[in-house]
This record gives sequence, structure tokens and C-alpha cells, in this order.
Amino acid sequence: MIRVEDLSKTYRIGFWMKKVEALRSVSFEVREGDLFGFIGPNGAGKSTTIKILLGLLKGDGGKATLMGKPAGAPASRLGVGFLPEQPYFYDYLTGREFLWFYGQLSGLGWKDLRTRVDEVAELTGMKREAMDRNLRTYSKGMLQRIGLAQSLLSRPKLVILDEPMSGLDPMGRRDVRTLLKNLHAQGITVFYSSHVLSDVEAICTRLAMVVDGTIPRQGTVAEVLADEAEQYVVAFDKEFSKNGPPEGAGTAIDARTVSCPDLGAQKHLLQWALAQGLGVESVSRNRHSLEDVLAREVAKHA
Repeated sequence: MIRVEDLSKTYRIGFWMKKVEALRSVSFEVREGDLFGFIGPNGAGKSTTIKILLGLLKGDGGKATLMGKPAGAPASRLGVGFLPEQPYFYDYLTGREFLWFYGQLSGLGWKDLRTRVDEVAELTGMKREAMDRNLRTYSKGMLQRIGLAQSLLSRPKLVILDEPMSGLDPMGRRDVRTLLKNLHAQGITVFYSSHVLSDVEAICTRLAMVVDGTIPRQGTVAEVLADEAEQYVVAFDKEFSKNGPPEGAGTAIDARTVSCPDLGAQKHLLQWALAQGLGVESVSRNRHSLEDVLAREVAKHA
């Protein structure tokens, strides 16, 4: 559905037209049926990549294809729905008028629009009374819903969403997560950018991490986290001696708690504790998250 190979893009900014590399040899692939997260900090190159895919910008080097056709070609956008990060809405149109307008731009006929507008409104949770109100009266969450609805009007095979959860409250984010999972369950390929990493970790089948215009990691969540060691925290029922824990068993957090870097160290610690007559109060596992990994990658490129 999407293939990007060695894509690069340089901007010139300021009075002296200073060069700024937005993308540097970016490569990734979105396959049919993916729910694909494109993650990274603000300014990392996510929106630039999306704009190149949709023909809103031209790359300086490399290749990008959308729906099997060169990015930017009008035919590449057939079967694609899109919601930009900062969409513009016509304040004095109602939600229904807005969808009718964009439906006609998408080439839908009047007969088809009559049913399709109601379908996407229901799919995105737009209430009937809200559909007949002016968009200028909508909250941020409602505007995001109506924007998502317009991206689905033409029954796309692929939807591209740039920061669809930006500015939403926790309930709004939950609703968008549910919608994305429903679209994926219906066989629609979803590609969306985000810096809300907990959401990506919860729902995405695959992802790519963009940092400083490069892709340091990509794959499933498990693959991205594969080389991140898990830590185990063991708490005892009483304080251990000053010369414990033994070497190779972990690091003391306090007089009753030890952090073990892996299962081998945990086993060594428990054997020592048994010999010392210490009772184990709890064992917990601390797994690294996408947020931890991204923070580490950002620090590398700082």
C-alpha cells in the first residue's frame, strides 16, 4: 500500500536560506491490512513524509509509492482517505453539508451520498442533532470526528491520518482508538502518525519510529522492543545484610528491594535470599515501553 525507499527532503529556511534536513534516507513499508503507527517527537519528519506521499510536497531523493503508483500521481490517491493534522473547516456549514460537499469532491453521486453520509456519521459517533449544527459550534473532539468521517466517505482501502488524536481528551482518544481498530477489523489499512505512544503500543500491528529525519527502528511492537532487556524488582519481607545482594544478582534499590537486570540475575538473587532466610514479599517485572525506547533514540540523535 505504501513503500518508501531512501526518501530525503531538505528545506531552506530563514533569510540566509539555511538548509535543514527534514528526512534522511527514510525507508519503510505499509502492507495491506496493517494498522501502522508512524511515531516520533514533534519535528521529526512525520508530517513531511505524509505530505510527500500525498503529493503535497516533493522529495529531493529516493522513491515513494502509494497504492502501487508513484507518490504525487493523481491515480495514487484513488482509494485513499486522508485527514491532515490541522484541517480547515468551513465554519458556517453544518456537519451534514460539510460531508455532502466533500463527498461530491470525492466523486460520489447524490444517491450514494444520501446513505453514505449517515453511515460515516454513525461510524464515527456523530450524533444526529450535531450533524445539523454549524461546525463553528463544534468542540475539538467533534471536529476530529467529522474530519475522520470525511476521510471515510469514498470507502477507501487505505486511510492516512496525521495526528488524529492531537488535542483530544482521554475519552476522545479512546473513541478514536476504537474507531481505528474497527476500521482495521473491516479490512481497511490504517496508517497514522502520533506522538501518543501508549495508544500506538496498544493497537498497532506494526510501526516505524522516526527520529531526526531517520528511521532507527521499525517492525511489530515486540520487534521494536526486542533488544530492550526487562528488569525484575524483588522486594523482601525484611532488610538484608549490608554486604548483600551478591555480585551478579542485581542492584539494591533500598535495604529490602533489589533490581535484577534479567531472569538469570533474579534466579541468583532468590537462591541467595533462601540461604539468608529472607522471605520474598513481591516480584514485579518492569518492561520497557515505546516511550522509553523513543527517549533513548532521541538522546542518541541529540
